[in-house]
Amino acid sequence: MTTQFDILVKNCQLRGQPEARYDIGIAGGTIAALGKNLSGKVQTVLDAGGNLVTESFVNTHLHLCKVYTLPMMDELAMEDYQRADMGKAMTAIELAARVKESYDESWIIKNVRKAVALSAIYGGTHMRAFADVDSKAKLIGVKALIRAREEFKGIVDIQVVAFAQDGIVREPGAADLVRQAMQLGADVVGGIPWIEFTDADIARHVEICYDIAEEFDKPVSMLVDDAGDPGLRSLELMALETIRRGWHDRSLAHHARAMAMYPKPYLQKLAALLKQAQMGVVSDPHTGPLHARVRELLEEGVLVCLGMDDISDAYYPFGRNNMLEVAFLASHLLWMTARQDMEILYDMVTTKAAQCIGLEDHALEVGAPANIVVLDEPNVLEALRNHEAPAYVISHGKLVNREKMKAVVETQEWL
Repeated sequence: MTTQFDILVKNCQLRGQPEARYDIGIAGGTIAALGKNLSGKVQTVLDAGGNLVTESFVNTHLHLCKVYTLPMMDELAMEDYQRADMGKAMTAIELAARVKESYDESWIIKNVRKAVALSAIYGGTHMRAFADVDSKAKLIGVKALIRAREEFKGIVDIQVVAFAQDGIVREPGAADLVRQAMQLGADVVGGIPWIEFTDADIARHVEICYDIAEEFDKPVSMLVDDAGDPGLRSLELMALETIRRGWHDRSLAHHARAMAMYPKPYLQKLAALLKQAQMGVVSDPHTGPLHARVRELLEEGVLVCLGMDDISDAYYPFGRNNMLEVAFLASHLLWMTARQDMEILYDMVTTKAAQCIGLEDHALEVGAPANIVVLDEPNVLEALRNHEAPAYVISHGKLVNREKMKAVVETQEWL
């Protein structure tokens, strides 16, 4: 019987095996074979040249409806968000909301295309993307992201989050808009409970998000405790609600920057709750001066990953949707510079990130979906050092057309 492959990647180095070389055979969208000296009937042969081949990158957190909106804004929001120990983070969010008064799907979709095409170029095949849903944004951002999700299907999978950025209790009608977004086809219920004015309203915000999640049988992503206030406790409330509702493995917390100020005993209690809830935490340390206590969470066995968060918007002026670049920045900000630290960081933008957003079998093994990157580097250290685009990106078993993606970046049109 002759083996048939759609793609055969030869001369691959796998993580942890620097001396060995393997071939990876891909057929029908999956990894069909992994071994030495594979042969058969092949449509496309790629030579890895002995460089590293791994799972593709996963971006667990991107405010995709806002990418490239920085030219439409002054820098007041960024100044409030990133300075003075984030004591004015709520004010920053209120300032940044002004851009939504100009929301129109016609320009949002162009920006979105550019960001998603960059993800494909840099090896990102999956992302969880937030679209603001409130009295200003209405459903405009959600519609743009759903449109992009269909355009990039099979290249970059987009999980659309209906995100109540300006609150639910303090923003009349926001809960109904989130429900409408879910009816339109959004994939995830998004919340930001700490933005409410009272502890009771914070708790109610959490409850409403889980009510909607139960109604539509969808996962939950929440931006929690994203300010320099050690009294914020919405992550704890989210974990408790996850346990109460049985939403294990379907809840994801983002930011948790106030954790930087928590006393050690409370952090230990929180870590235990997160493990019981089987909840992941996304840290984006490059976009704010405070960040979750990543090292300590990892030491306690909590699932942690990294996210891009923002690209050239009111909160962060840079970003290429390049998760290797995010890991490179995190290595410095978290002081994770030992070789083993680098391996952990790489997991946090590949396998651990996939686990955080519910992707099954995101692994370099036979039978898994063929979402892989062929790097131009021999190991994780060099990959992080240079954080360049992979030589080849394979998404859902197909070679990504880099030239087409570059054209989309340039034109911001779907070609």
